[in-house]
Amino acid sequence: MTDFSTIYKLSLVAVTCLIQACSSSCPVLECWFVQEKAGRGGGLTAATTQEKSLLHVRTDPNRAESRHTPSDISPDRVYFVTDPAATLCHRSLNPPKGSIKKPQCEINPFLPQISSLKWVTPLTDSAFSPVYLQADWYSAALQGLNKQMGVSTIMRAPTASKENNVVLSVTSKTVLVKARLGKPVLLDCGFWVDPSSPLAGMGFAVEWRYQFRGEGRLVLAYDGKTDRLADTQEEGAMLDFEGLHTKGNASLILQEAKVRHSGTYICTVYLPFLLAQTAMELDIVEPPSLSIHPSPLPLAVPGQTLVVQCEASGFAPLSLELSWEFKGADGKTRPLETSSVTGHRQAWDGTFGQTARLELDVSKMDLGTGGELTCVAVHPGGTRRASTTLSVIGFSTPTIEDSMAMVGVALVLYGLIKFVSWTFTSSGIK
Repeated sequence: MTDFSTIYKLSLVAVTCLIQACSSSCPVLECWFVQEKAGRGGGLTAATTQEKSLLHVRTDPNRAESRHTPSDISPDRVYFVTDPAATLCHRSLNPPKGSIKKPQCEINPFLPQISSLKWVTPLTDSAFSPVYLQADWYSAALQGLNKQMGVSTIMRAPTASKENNVVLSVTSKTVLVKARLGKPVLLDCGFWVDPSSPLAGMGFAVEWRYQFRGEGRLVLAYDGKTDRLADTQEEGAMLDFEGLHTKGNASLILQEAKVRHSGTYICTVYLPFLLAQTAMELDIVEPPSLSIHPSPLPLAVPGQTLVVQCEASGFAPLSLELSWEFKGADGKTRPLETSSVTGHRQAWDGTFGQTARLELDVSKMDLGTGGELTCVAVHPGGTRRASTTLSVIGFSTPTIEDSMAMVGVALVLYGLIKFVSWTFTSSGIK
C-alpha cells in the first residue's frame, strides 16, 4: 500500500526546493544611489550625488541573505528588498556571472505626497495621511539587458532600517517598439500592488503621456477609483479596462499607427500618495514605395543623354539612401553614379518623399545594347528595389560569330569580284 504521508512529505520538500530555487535566482543588483546634495539651493538644476549601492532581492522575507559587502560600497548603501511578485527577479535583471553587460539601476529617495492632477485627487480626497507613510521610502528604476524589460518600484522600509518591501511596481516588456504605418500597436505596461499594504484598497489611477523633442501631450488618463476617463483622451488610444482592474494590465493600445506617434511614452500608475512610472520608445517605421520615371524608358541612341528619376514616397523615418545599379547583357551588375538627390518632402500623413536623378550619357557609359536599370533604396524599414529595361539602338559590339560571318561575306565578295574580273578579261582577249 502506498504511504501517503511519505508522498505528502516528499511533495512538501519538492515545493520547498522549488521556492528556494526561485528565491535564489533573484539577483544582487548593482545600482547607483542618486540624491540631491543637502543645503545646495539655487540654479535651474539641483546638484546631485551618486554612490554605489547594492540591492539584495528576495521573494521571502524570512529567507536569510548573505551580508557580505564589497569594500567599495558603504554599508549604508546596501539594501535588502522583499519582492513577493518577483518582478525584480526577472532573468533580464540577473545576468550570468562574469558577464560584462549589466542591467541599469538607479535608486532615489522618495517622498510620498498628494497629487493635484484631477484624475488622481480622488485617491486622497480625505487628505488623511496614514501613519503607514511615516517610514523611509525609495524609488528604483531599472532596465534589463538588451532592453528586455523596464521596471520602476516604490519601496518602503521602517525608519532607519535597510529591510525594504516593494509596495508598488510598474513594468514594461516593450521598452523599444517598432511598428508599421496603419497597424495596431500595443505598448505594454503592468503594475502590481502589495496586497498587505493599507494603500492597496484605496484605488489607483493610470496616466499615459507622450514626449518628442521637448514637446509632450497627455494621451490618456483614467481614474480607477471613480471609473472615469479624462476628457483629454486622444483619438484611437484605448485601455483594456477589464484587464486593468483584474490583472493590473495598464497597456496602451493605439488602433492605427501614425507617423506622429513616434516618440517616448510614459506609463504612470498612481496610488494614494505614491506613483511609479516607466518609459518606452515607439518608432513608426515604414519603407518607401519606389517608381521610376519615365516608364517605360524610351529607346536610347549613342550621343544622347537620357534623364531618369527614381521617386521614393510614403516612408518614415527620414533616413534613406538612394542609388542606381545597371545589369548588362553579360549578367554583371555595377553601380552608377547618381547625378543628384532632392531634399525631403512631407506628405499629408506625415510620411516623407525624395527623388534621385540619373543622367545616362549613352556614348560614355559603356551601356552596350542596354540591360536592366535598378533604383535601390536602403531604409531602416528594409531595402527596396525598382527596375526597368534600358534598350540602346545603333550600337553593337560584334560577337565572334558575327566576325566570322563578316569574314565569310568578305571572302565571297572577293571571289565574286575576281570571277567577274576574270570573265571580262577573258572576253576582251577573244
